[in-house]
Amino acid sequence: MPTNRTFAIPGSAVNRPLTKLRSHVFAISPAETSFLRRGFRSRGDATTRRLEGIGQTFLRGYHAALIDESPVALASELDACAPELRGFAYEGAAMGLALLDELSPWGRRRLPDLLDGAGRAHAYMIHVGAGWAIARVPWLRWSVWRAVSRLDPLLRWLAVDGYGFHEGYFHWREYSNKPARLNRLHGYARHAFAQGLGRCLWFIEGAEVARIATAISMLPPTLEADLWSGVGLACTYAGGVDRASVSQLRELAGTHQAKLAQGAAFAAKTRQRAGNTTEHTEMACEVLCGMTAAAAAEVTDVLLEHLPEDGAVPAYEIWRQRIQSRFVKERMRS
Repeated sequence: MPTNRTFAIPGSAVNRPLTKLRSHVFAISPAETSFLRRGFRSRGDATTRRLEGIGQTFLRGYHAALIDESPVALASELDACAPELRGFAYEGAAMGLALLDELSPWGRRRLPDLLDGAGRAHAYMIHVGAGWAIARVPWLRWSVWRAVSRLDPLLRWLAVDGYGFHEGYFHWREYSNKPARLNRLHGYARHAFAQGLGRCLWFIEGAEVARIATAISMLPPTLEADLWSGVGLACTYAGGVDRASVSQLRELAGTHQAKLAQGAAFAAKTRQRAGNTTEHTEMACEVLCGMTAAAAAEVTDVLLEHLPEDGAVPAYEIWRQRIQSRFVKERMRS
């Protein structure tokens, strides 16, 4: 999707030849976020406009990173986004910085520097954004483990999740028509990838919950739990629907309601850490988790304690399973 268009940011270092070249080579047209262009379910209403706007904010962050990678200048541009959308801008910037780190022969600390500085509060979204770079660099796709090995030992699976979201966003028909493509990933990477694919279904189906359930039924049953978890995260973080739709989503999840709740809790924690909790996050947690967003975020914190080292099952997955078990118990009490 490279285009010849550059994206100038006032006060940035856009006039430098190197940044001009990077913007020329790596730019992604805003048209790529159009649901019509993507072939996503579009009702032409506020929900569609909201979800398209999220994509546009992602690209704003992405192009900002290409134009000016200085941590201070970049953070200033990202923080200029509305608080509710700011995490998506940091996610896009992470993609840009991860690409530059991977493709540059020197100065390969752009992404770590963001994580260590202004991006610390957005660590979850930054790890997800790094996964978009995996999708754009052939040798990273060939060795996903190599691609994430330099990231945080716990959160690196969010990068594989981001990779899955990218593939859903740009290549959904290839996966819906040939689910066997998911077999190209092995071990836990396949499950983390499916979590991102589930998140993307919220956008692909325009947040129409019945269509999301149908789409999940077309994919391998062994990945259903991961897909529902991703849907729960997207519903709670991105929003776009009313309480009745979220309640319907919970009922459609059936035996996977705890997975949906775990995804919602992750979204609540992501927003709490960044200080940008929203009304739709609060509402979704009440419906999917049976508690406030703050309480759902606290569940993730409590169950993060005393995690074992990675073994046959990654610590990240043990964390997810603990949270899911907690919500099973919560449902039994209610």
